[in-house]
Amino acid sequence: MNIFLKGRNSTRLHKPLLTVLILSATIFYLGCTHEYVTDLDLDLTTSLSENSKTGSYHGYIMPSSTDYTSLPNQDPKNPVTAEKVALGKMLFFETGIGLEPKYPVSKEAYSCSSCHIPERSFTAGRFQGIADGAVGYGISGEKRKKNPYYDGSEVDAQGARPLAVINTTYVTNALWAGTFGSFGVNTGTESVWSQDTLVEINYKGLMGLEANNERALVVHRQLINKQITDSLGYTSMFDTAFPDIPENERYTRQTAAFAIAAYFRTILTNEAPFQDWLKGDATAMTEQQKRGAILFFGKAGCVSCHNSPSLNSDPHLFFSLGVKNHFQSGYSVFRTDRYDKRNLGRGGFTGREEDMNQFKVPQLYNLKDFGFYFHGASKTSIKDVVEYFNNGIPENRDIPITQISPLFRPLHMTQDEMDDLTEFLTNGLYDPNMLRYKPEVTMSGNCFPNNDFQSKMDMGCE
Repeated sequence: MNIFLKGRNSTRLHKPLLTVLILSATIFYLGCTHEYVTDLDLDLTTSLSENSKTGSYHGYIMPSSTDYTSLPNQDPKNPVTAEKVALGKMLFFETGIGLEPKYPVSKEAYSCSSCHIPERSFTAGRFQGIADGAVGYGISGEKRKKNPYYDGSEVDAQGARPLAVINTTYVTNALWAGTFGSFGVNTGTESVWSQDTLVEINYKGLMGLEANNERALVVHRQLINKQITDSLGYTSMFDTAFPDIPENERYTRQTAAFAIAAYFRTILTNEAPFQDWLKGDATAMTEQQKRGAILFFGKAGCVSCHNSPSLNSDPHLFFSLGVKNHFQSGYSVFRTDRYDKRNLGRGGFTGREEDMNQFKVPQLYNLKDFGFYFHGASKTSIKDVVEYFNNGIPENRDIPITQISPLFRPLHMTQDEMDDLTEFLTNGLYDPNMLRYKPEVTMSGNCFPNNDFQSKMDMGCE
């Protein structure tokens, strides 16, 4: 049976010999499921192979989370090991290191995971993440709110929608502006690394995850030293993870940042239907999801920017899509306003006019859990995002039209095509088992991701 993309207005053409060989290999690769291979599978395989940097659709397959040597973009100063991953997994959820809050009421009440909740695919569960200075959890972070002891300027709130910490092994430079990391897109930006004490961490010559994590432990008011690792019970884990680092340097924010970075690199959505399809199960995706994938890698042109295995950009790219900033999106946000340089995206970091209002291309797996989209959280459904791209009309009038990416233009998809693309993004790219990356307990025994009184009530945690 021939199955064609609905609305397709061209007939099948004779393919070059190489493409025929690829398709033949695909049928062989799919093995025992070959009887289920349709024209959709063959069309998708062809499109993937044409767009893959490796020349094969295999280039979009993610490695196993425990195949440490295959995890890309590792920092030579911090190769991934099982011991580092185990330590980082604990520290990320550990509220016991939240020891520098603005007020004592929040001591040991928050963790890194306060803004990156596994149940929400490691996002905040709301439009803005808040660590120190907030209380509450709800079901999955949606009811977190400002602690009444704090005013809005005192909370540790993020100036943009927090990026998910999934598939970060495909990240070379961290944050929406790509600010952190000494290499990759930041090569040649050394002249702006002295703009503040946090950005100066780039002088250490680290990859993005390592640099950003060390910065984050400072910004998010968390502390690591030998006395703390002793009291919480982590000293032996640091010893096992970093045996080559002298003891007087072993129990620090930097080693903690290295461990968390190692852990991050293992948080992969490698059980999503699209990944299973890539690995040979022709039945892993529905026909609608396959049609949506064909649109993604074809007519809709999404792959022009989202071209890596995680469907972020490789190398990192930054674009202005004319979306609203956090303070413009109608939410009650803290510590950001129209004068926040983070609203300028890449330009806020580099100061270059050509970078103004440009933001990093994010990865696209598990969007279904996010609930808020774009850096300013201006959209609340994947359908809204698809419609925004299809219309190609900027929503933020404060951004000069000359700064809008020329790739952002009407796509002329039909409603059926938008539905197909939305289904691929919603369910074809959805790994439902993020809890496999969450520990059962932390060494402190505290509740997590939050340990404040309201969160403990919400979670039923004592």
